Amino acid sequence: MKLQCATRALCLAEPQVMGILNVTPDSFSDGAALHRAGRLNAEKALIKASQMVTQGASIIDVGGESTRPGASHVHVEEELERVLPIVELIHKNLDVVISVDTSQPLVMQAAAAAGAGLINDVRALQLEGAMAAAVQTQLPVCLMHMQGDPQSMQHDPEYTDCAKEVYTFLHKRLKACCDAGMQSSQVLLDPGIGFGKKDEHNLELIKRLQSFTDLGAGVLFGVSRKSMVGRLLGREVHERLAGSLGFALLALQQGAKILRVHDVAATVDMVRIYQLTHAK
Repeated sequence: MKLQCATRALCLAEPQVMGILNVTPDSFSDGAALHRAGRLNAEKALIKASQMVTQGASIIDVGGESTRPGASHVHVEEELERVLPIVELIHKNLDVVISVDTSQPLVMQAAAAAGAGLINDVRALQLEGAMAAAVQTQLPVCLMHMQGDPQSMQHDPEYTDCAKEVYTFLHKRLKACCDAGMQSSQVLLDPGIGFGKKDEHNLELIKRLQSFTDLGAGVLFGVSRKSMVGRLLGREVHERLAGSLGFALLALQQGAKILRVHDVAATVDMVRIYQLTHAK
């Protein structure tokens, strides 16, 4: 399976690592480190992206709106100001697929023109105009499940059968993309660990992750440093690497194609060991 990301192609026959580059000052993990006196430092962002590419990331995911629980809404103009200079800088200087983590049609189109090769939408192209904008870019997309919105999604989320409901939602969104003219091979699916879900919901999704591969699209998995890891293990954000790697390995074993992570070097090492022990 090949994912055609503008001028670059990713082979999903082997696992790919997506490095997270948050350019928001309020990211739960490391976005604030890229800011100086309240302003985004583009040079720092490029250095961080370059380090992740050197460590083995094949995708850099640039996000200009924090989607952590309780995060504030960001106006599209501000998101554009954060994201576009970084996309342009990475496109000019690094040989890597650039993913733009956005739900906004204007950001999708502008980022595609600036060199992005993948759209990563936590709202699964449900905002007005998002589907049409994504189709117009001709870029592959990642559709994520989220119950509610970042401001309220962790306010006691409930499901009757979480895995079945998430599967049904992603199936419908994948069909909507195909009906709009996309090919299923150019769509990724993300069950949205931690997005409007309690720990028991997250664990259920991880246990049944392989079922999502039946939909005919590549599965993207992201649990890196998330609060669930902290709650389950009693770890602060900077202590969650081992738990994150454990979940990432489980995802690979169940057919995930892309791992979205903060700790690229350690994840790439884990992927290499996995591949060596699963070589045919």
